[in-house]
Amino acid sequence: MTKAAAAEQVVTARLRSGRTWQEIADTVGAPVVWTTAALLGNHPMSAEQASSACKLLGLGDDVAEALRLQPYRVRDEAVLSDPTIYRFTEALSVYGPALKELIHEEFGDGIMSAINFQVDIARRPHPDGDRVVVTFDGKFLDYRW
Repeated sequence: MTKAAAAEQVVTARLRSGRTWQEIADTVGAPVVWTTAALLGNHPMSAEQASSACKLLGLGDDVAEALRLQPYRVRDEAVLSDPTIYRFTEALSVYGPALKELIHEEFGDGIMSAINFQVDIARRPHPDGDRVVVTFDGKFLDYRW
């Protein structure tokens, strides 16, 4: 089974079971954003994590095996056209150069790691409508010459 086919089964089973991504993450013992990304095929899960998720969702060993596979992390133009995902691309297009300048000013010549990295999402009440708060927390990696 491919990771994409496993992801489809996970999404369907989650909806049918009424489980939230947070409930699955709690069962797996990992952060909700990472767990969701892994179950959608973007990270390999350990045997224990995959087994726990599949048991909770009533999925078979074939799905658990696929969830353990190393993913291909590629750019998918179809996914990038989704309105929610496109807004992240748009925000980085507008603010990316400023963030780069500010990172260099604060830390020096280097980059924020997307490997040694955590991401979180939260809701913040606001009078004009609730706000989505996304936190990227990556290790600074300096360029060494």
